Amino acid sequence: QVQLVESGGGLVQAGGSLRLSCAASGRTFSDYAMGWFRQAPGKEREFVAVISQSGDDTPYADSVKGRFTISRDNAKKTMYLQMNSLKPEDTAVYYCAAKLLLATTQPKRYQYWGKGTPVTVSS
Repeated sequence: QVQLVESGGGLVQAGGSLRLSCAASGRTFSDYAMGWFRQAPGKEREFVAVISQSGDDTPYADSVKGRFTISRDNAKKTMYLQMNSLKPEDTAVYYCAAKLLLATTQPKRYQYWGKGTPVTVSS
């Protein structure tokens, strides 16, 4: 098993930046594909970005492409999400998730989840 803890969320003005972190403990971090997902009030949880075990494969949702960057440091057992040019529609609780084998954009395929960190972007 792996335990996940997100941090770095907060309140930011539109156009600003935040960097989210997801710290993992437990089993070998490098065994897991990782992902960032978000859930806005009244909406379903949606895919933001995922990253393969090696970090070579990093698909993004169209809504964040070019503004967000996902990365991981396997030695530090930590995944990151650099969010630039933030928009009010990015407001949501952001969750990190982990799964064995291949990375996927489908949140239901992830076995392990953090509790989330809220991000609020004001206009």
